[in-house]
Amino acid sequence: MFKQLWKHLTKRRKKQFWLLLILMIAAAIMEIISIGAVVPFLGALTSPEQIYQHQLTQPLIQILEIEDSSQLLLPLTITFVIATLIAATVRLLLLYVSTRLSYATGADLSIDIYRRTLYQDYLIHTSRNSSEIINSIITKTNTSMGQILMPLLTLISSVVIMLGIISIVFIINAQVALITFSIFALLYWIITFSTKKSLQKNSQLIADQSTQMVKSLQEGLGGIRDVLIDGTQEFYCKLYRNADLSLRGALGDNVFIGQSPRYLMEAIGMILIAILAYFLTLQEGGVAVAIPVLGALAVSAQKLLPVLQQAYSAYSTIKGAKSSFIDVLNLLDQPLPYNTSQDLINPMCFEQEIVLKDVSFRYTKGTPWILKNVNLSFKKGETIGFIGVTGSGKSTLLDILMGLLPPTSGEILIDGVAITQKNRRAWQAHISHVPQSIYLADSTIQENIAFGIELEQVKEHKVVQAAQQAQISEMINNLKNKYKNFVGERGAQLSGGQRQRIGIARALYKESDVLILDEATSALDNQTEQKIMQQIAQLKDNKTIFIIAHRLTTLKQCDNIIRINSDYTYEQVDFKQIEFN
Repeated sequence: MFKQLWKHLTKRRKKQFWLLLILMIAAAIMEIISIGAVVPFLGALTSPEQIYQHQLTQPLIQILEIEDSSQLLLPLTITFVIATLIAATVRLLLLYVSTRLSYATGADLSIDIYRRTLYQDYLIHTSRNSSEIINSIITKTNTSMGQILMPLLTLISSVVIMLGIISIVFIINAQVALITFSIFALLYWIITFSTKKSLQKNSQLIADQSTQMVKSLQEGLGGIRDVLIDGTQEFYCKLYRNADLSLRGALGDNVFIGQSPRYLMEAIGMILIAILAYFLTLQEGGVAVAIPVLGALAVSAQKLLPVLQQAYSAYSTIKGAKSSFIDVLNLLDQPLPYNTSQDLINPMCFEQEIVLKDVSFRYTKGTPWILKNVNLSFKKGETIGFIGVTGSGKSTLLDILMGLLPPTSGEILIDGVAITQKNRRAWQAHISHVPQSIYLADSTIQENIAFGIELEQVKEHKVVQAAQQAQISEMINNLKNKYKNFVGERGAQLSGGQRQRIGIARALYKESDVLILDEATSALDNQTEQKIMQQIAQLKDNKTIFIIAHRLTTLKQCDNIIRINSDYTYEQVDFKQIEFN
């Protein structure tokens, strides 16, 4: 999994992680030096003559011109203090750098997931639950950084520092070191083995219930009108409560599993030191020989036990967040189209006609056909209307025409050139689309008309012109802040008709030469609809327009009207025939 994650890191982050590894090694070296300084320091306190005569201290004695063993105490004390302070500083720096790096990496991955998700095909989006995607981008990415990457860095640094501490203790007393660390390793292995299944179960529970929490929030708040009318608040509260309690219970269990061994190990460590003290004092030299060794072991234990606990806690945290991490990795592995690096897509040539050749479509192999063997052609500059019963495939046909859905079989030709995955964006650069249900951001009217455009790049005169053509400028001018007025979340402060007119203005602002209206005037009164259609009719010379409508008056301006039947057949009909029938 970490190998899979590594390939998604930028070159800059990879370089920073290698530098962090160097810092970890430096921290381990400083721990070795600080522990190593304990032995001569305690030796100078208990048996200064032995230290003075030791061959390792001779270079220091010659440099400082020390003539008596009692003069060793001050320089060794200073050395011990300096080594301890430097070791603590390096550890503190390591904590700061690893924390900053892990969260910066989390931001990189979250942005990358969002970007990759936005670039996925429309067909993929229709098969996904938005709650799961939102939860993965926000919650699970944070979980992966806080409970995967940060613990991983802690685990690596703990292992490196642990090896350093163990090595210096082996130098001091190999037999004691081997016995002590074997006991600790065996105990942690037993704990790890016994908690493995619980961590795996909690891992999956956390991944599932965090998605369920977001889902219950979205459904309850998204359908608040029906919730208030039907009085179903307690139903959604129960959904959220069940998910929240399960999630927090699993998180609590993981924290307990990760932290609980600490207290047992501290007690065992104290017992081992007491036993070692007893046996060391029985050996030749007695207390004088035992104290430096015991002091070094005590300092080692004081440093090693927290490091061992950090390593185990990091391991248990990683295991507990594994399922969420897998979900994040799956989203990171989403493919990007080849043209994502292009800032500007040049529209493909469209001067003559659009041809649908033997187009058939169904969502998956086991689902029914929605369209079968459709053969149609449309000249540039025409206005084409589509009619048919609900579910006959009108909107699906336009989705295919816009390149949102790939045909299951057949092809779409623009001036004889087939639409493919590579040139799809070049074709979509021609298109403006007005769906029946308009999405409005919680921002100003101006920003919603110039949707997805940086505020400083918005052309205000074009916004006003589009609003006038959509017959909504009078309403906007009556507002206190006019085009700077906020519309509320999903346009909650506007009526359905006003939202649709802003949607039409948005499409007209783009000044594309293909305009697609999918029941875009269904919420408007007849008079307003007629005015809008008259404005759109004036654009006919420059635009190819496709209209889906159930209201017959919407189709008056059409050059051709296509009826799509529920048995996959289609036919061209005359407006007067429709009105008469």
